[in-house]
Amino acid sequence: MSAVKKDTLPLTRSAHLVLVSDTPKGRGVFAQQNIDAHTVIETCPVLVLDPVENTEHIEHTTLYHYTYNWPMKTANGSVITTQAVVFGLGSMFNHSHDQNVGWERNVEKQVVTYKTLRSVSAGEELCISYGSHLTFKDVSAPPEEIEEPHEMLSKIQLD
Repeated sequence: MSAVKKDTLPLTRSAHLVLVSDTPKGRGVFAQQNIDAHTVIETCPVLVLDPVENTEHIEHTTLYHYTYNWPMKTANGSVITTQAVVFGLGSMFNHSHDQNVGWERNVEKQVVTYKTLRSVSAGEELCISYGSHLTFKDVSAPPEEIEEPHEMLSKIQLD
């Protein structure tokens, strides 16, 4: 008997990704081979954090710097923002103003899917945009830069 239910979502990971530990930005995800534009390179399940636990505990840990903003419906139907831990390589993508990977959040299925925005060359780091509210120094930004980086949409049109 099969334990697979109708409501399943395939998890995807490109076989052509590697995690490098010693980059100027810390750990980073790199392409081992050329990857075509609009290729799904990773689908990651997430763990949505309880807003109270997030505020009282997670915000005071290193883990908080690896979480994504995540919308959550409350009991009265309003939507608040909490955090989600993205499993897989999702929390390992570094930021770049010249991002080559976009991400799409599926709130209902609690996954994030990452796709290349353009063709990526072997050896190139795969980077996303963290949006305009960075809580750290962006080592990829030119020193004289004053403007905030481009706002990353939670849903990107990649087709």
